[in-house]
Amino acid sequence: MSDVLPKVSVIVCSMNNEETIEECLQSLLSQNYPQGHIEIILVDGGSKDRTVQIAKKYPVKVHQVTLNCPAAYNYAQRIACYSILGFVDSDAKVEADWLRKLVTRIDEENVGGVSGSIDTWNVKNPWARSIGYELKVRYCRIGRYTGRIATMNLLLKRNVIEDVGGWAEDMPSQYDTEFGYRLALKGYKIAYEPTAVCYHYNRSTLQKFYRQQLQYGKNTLRLYFKYGVLARGDEITDVGMNIQPIWFLVSVISFLLGVIPFLRPLWFLTGILSLTLLTYYVYSSTKIAVKFKDKSAIRLVLLYYVRAIAWFNGAVITTITYLRGKLK
Repeated sequence: MSDVLPKVSVIVCSMNNEETIEECLQSLLSQNYPQGHIEIILVDGGSKDRTVQIAKKYPVKVHQVTLNCPAAYNYAQRIACYSILGFVDSDAKVEADWLRKLVTRIDEENVGGVSGSIDTWNVKNPWARSIGYELKVRYCRIGRYTGRIATMNLLLKRNVIEDVGGWAEDMPSQYDTEFGYRLALKGYKIAYEPTAVCYHYNRSTLQKFYRQQLQYGKNTLRLYFKYGVLARGDEITDVGMNIQPIWFLVSVISFLLGVIPFLRPLWFLTGILSLTLLTYYVYSSTKIAVKFKDKSAIRLVLLYYVRAIAWFNGAVITTITYLRGKLK
């Protein structure tokens, strides 16, 4: 069987992940896969904690270079030994048959890569669990093939990455969506194999979730400046998610304008918009809570608000930066 399974270089990018890096690497080293067929490359962007020290305990090629994640992927690709590259986040771990399940679909027609499903690693934390539920619902919209997928659980052919032009190093986040767009333009698709499971360590507090989503908000707008068509959304991030920050913006503007006496009727609009958004959030979170039989998922109401506000703030920051001519 080892003769038919391809050799794979798995790339992990890390930055201050001492809590998760050990189990991440252990899961890769424990794959139900022929010995000697997996090369693991860890590219660390300058961790200040014990991430690198922990990684060096294992048979992993550790490279310490100050690069953002897409630049680190391009760097690792150049030094990787094999023609198939795997991508796993440093705050994620994979099940034992993960790689074996993915490679079975790598040679399908026009397939440039294969990805699997995402589950929650830190399920005991209700915030993390709720985030995971919502992500699972979004992933359920994916069919047999998709245009893009998160790099925490992904397999790609090296020649396809090269044909597409590599990873966009000017996109610190949302680079997976940007890459997927160029991938589709070249006529490739990503096969989706839901049985290949990756467990992600989701944000465990509202503050951490806000900081993560703020970066997404900044770079999502940059992405739409680059490719306006992507604002229509896809299976994972649909148009409904994209318009929520705009909805929030209109609510804020109508409220502020309503301070002016003759524009006071705008407060009625603010109320309608706010009530509609709240109703949508309550309905969506309740539906997910019922689906997974977990009432803690009602926390999604707050998570939805935090995400909308973070994306709005991120878009404002990017717009100001763009108008000042400092957006590269």
